[in-house]
Amino acid sequence: MKILRPGSVPAMVAAVAVAVAMAGSWASGRSSGQLLAAAAAQPPPASPASVRGLLDRYCISCHNEGRVTAAGGAASVLDAQLRETGLALDTVDAERPSADAERWERVIARLRAGSMPPAGLPRPGRDESRAAAAWLAARIDEAAAAGPNPGRTGSMHRLNRTEYGNAVRDLLALDVDVAALLPGDETSDTGFDNNAEVLSISTAQLERYLSAARKISRLATGVMTAPDFARFENSVLLTQADRQSEDLPLGSRGGLAATYHFPADGEYIFRIGLTTNWQDYVRGMGRRNLLDLRLDGRLVRRFTVGGEAPGTPAPHTWSPAEAGDPEWERYVRESAAHLEVRAEVEGGPHVVGVSFVRNRWEPEGPRQPIMKGAVLSNDEKYHGNAEVQSLAVEGPYEGAVPGDTPSRRRIFACRPAAASEEEACARRILARLARLAYRRPPADGDVETLLDFFRAGRAKPGGGFDTGIQLALERLLVDPDFLLRVHEDPPGAAPGQSYPLPDLELASRLSFFLWSSIPDEELLDAAERGELTDPAVLRGQVRRMLADPRSEALVSDFAAQWLHLRNLDEVKAEPAVHPDFDQDLVEAFRQETARFIGSTIDEDRSVLDLLGADYTWVNERLARHYGIPGVYGSRFRRVTLPDLDQRGGLLGHGSLLSLTSYPHRTSPVLRGRWLLEAIFGTPPPGPPPDVPALPERGEGGAPASMRERLELHRRNPACASCHRSIDPPGFMLEHYDAIGRWRTVTETGHAVDATGTLPNGVTAAGLAGLRGLLLDDPEPFVGTLTERLLAYALGRELRHYDQPTVRAIVRDSAAEGHRWSSVILGVVESPAFLMRRAAE
Repeated sequence: MKILRPGSVPAMVAAVAVAVAMAGSWASGRSSGQLLAAAAAQPPPASPASVRGLLDRYCISCHNEGRVTAAGGAASVLDAQLRETGLALDTVDAERPSADAERWERVIARLRAGSMPPAGLPRPGRDESRAAAAWLAARIDEAAAAGPNPGRTGSMHRLNRTEYGNAVRDLLALDVDVAALLPGDETSDTGFDNNAEVLSISTAQLERYLSAARKISRLATGVMTAPDFARFENSVLLTQADRQSEDLPLGSRGGLAATYHFPADGEYIFRIGLTTNWQDYVRGMGRRNLLDLRLDGRLVRRFTVGGEAPGTPAPHTWSPAEAGDPEWERYVRESAAHLEVRAEVEGGPHVVGVSFVRNRWEPEGPRQPIMKGAVLSNDEKYHGNAEVQSLAVEGPYEGAVPGDTPSRRRIFACRPAAASEEEACARRILARLARLAYRRPPADGDVETLLDFFRAGRAKPGGGFDTGIQLALERLLVDPDFLLRVHEDPPGAAPGQSYPLPDLELASRLSFFLWSSIPDEELLDAAERGELTDPAVLRGQVRRMLADPRSEALVSDFAAQWLHLRNLDEVKAEPAVHPDFDQDLVEAFRQETARFIGSTIDEDRSVLDLLGADYTWVNERLARHYGIPGVYGSRFRRVTLPDLDQRGGLLGHGSLLSLTSYPHRTSPVLRGRWLLEAIFGTPPPGPPPDVPALPERGEGGAPASMRERLELHRRNPACASCHRSIDPPGFMLEHYDAIGRWRTVTETGHAVDATGTLPNGVTAAGLAGLRGLLLDDPEPFVGTLTERLLAYALGRELRHYDQPTVRAIVRDSAAEGHRWSSVILGVVESPAFLMRRAAE
């Protein structure tokens, strides 16, 4: 595994014991991974005296009341850090760690990470540290089991933007672009945007909610008052050399496809914009291009752009020399300016696609990559492929309410045959929608409020039954019971008392955890019958919900925030250094990681496969980037990786490697910090004020490798304390350049040195060594994932009293190999998820 540990007789004895146990694993039916986990969980026994002795020998010379509480003034970097932590250990009671659990949890974290004492000072052995940490954790867990503290989520929990969009989708069968309707949400220190404490409501947000409700209710019902407008755009870094989407036909090239909800039956205008350079020259007009506009795959119009000019013989194409002719310039501009179609479209969701027809002579399969960065630098305007920059849809003109759409089928559960039946039908429609939107049975007053708005809409000039439902739906979408999850303590609850969540509140917590959306009717039915308190029913609902396509939110919402994948849109590369970098590669990175994580959840694999899987998902563009042979076309497919020393698991994904780099070079600091936060679960503190910049060159101005430059940086005591833990894991990924490509030589021409020594003395080299380091002792990674998942599920930051819950989930899931379902069920069945603490 390319891992070296400081030798010790106890460590060798333990290794022999594990090897003997593994030899008998076939008879016991337990996997080697489970045996390793079991061995790792059983350090030598400890006691209050041994814990106290460890602190006295190695810790209190620094962590004592005198140094921690010393007055300000001139002090060393270490003294300043001690004051900031406030962690004094000379006065704590090792006999009863649960009495000061907050302080002892910090000790446990440092002992398990091996981060203290700092390098250069005497340190306890690894086994001694693990034994002390295990003993302290066991005592705290025993006290927590006797009196669990589930914590307290904020009383008002606003739906974030993602949850709002998903709720509209599930309530009204309508997909909307919430990013265009609502402002973004703040994220908490945990990195998630569903934290109740940061989801406030401002006056500006209220105005946007009102505007969004008006637009959404009209789209859903088909009651429109004016033409609407939508625009879809491609990135200028997209090469458009292959089939761009599975919604576009085979044999097509470039373009874009988008699902658009046409508000009503009527005539719509489609406008196609081609990519131009800064001089407004349309790119790729040196040859004839056929451009198709399609609706749900049906051809609406075929355009001819470029190549032949009006009045010229058919075989003639314009050469670069002729390109300066004013007539040619006029032709090019006009051919791109008049890509407009009017067409009749039925209301409802349709896939609008625009793409070029691939010429028979265009190359397929392996070819030299298009160097998009160089093209942008040179403003190439004549050669190469024509490209679609945008597609705009406008309308309807002379529209009519659509007869049948998914949204209208979802909303109109009945149709009144006469005016006398309208109110009864409206009551039935609105009561059903209110139950789903408010996530509880609606009270009579709730329905009467909506009926008042129905009557007002019905009475408008030119109004009708549909107009009344539209206005009532607009009112429903701004109701606090829809926008807020309200958590109220039960009457008579004593201050600080823990109490079980009511079934309906538990149903909402469960659906927003697994789906980032509202409960469906089956889950609400079970909650109204009071069945979610039955563990068997609750487990059955969890498994049903995980099998539902809506559980994809665990990838697009939870994993994307945990791993910072939402920042992929900001990834850029320096064209002079990486001329073949383009948006196609970024989209391939995104698809690879999303499909990979999704497959581990769908197949209920071990969460450890996130680190150790021998497969990934690639298309031709990404396979060529990774050096994987035999993959052709734009379709993603699952492939077995040929070399696990180079790829394997998330840590070899280009998405994460490019996110943690600069546009022109790698950054062991960014990568190391990301690894400590997201994978090891030991985030370093922020940089001190006025931290000096990393030197660009070595001593005396000589060229230097990144490792040498960081060594110079660490000579500053203010920098050394953090970089001692940040840099080593980052160095282990130095075999990857700034866009995730494997390399053996760095940007500066030095041979790659991918070794790193962690603060606990363990040395590892490269991806294989880093992966082995994590899988050899899997509990820290599973604990980190569990912490993130629990914080996401609860919608709050975790505190010290949540650590017993995290440890229990990790322990219990080990029996099932840490499968996703075992970790998720552990979260759902924990006191923190099922209960809440009353206000003090």
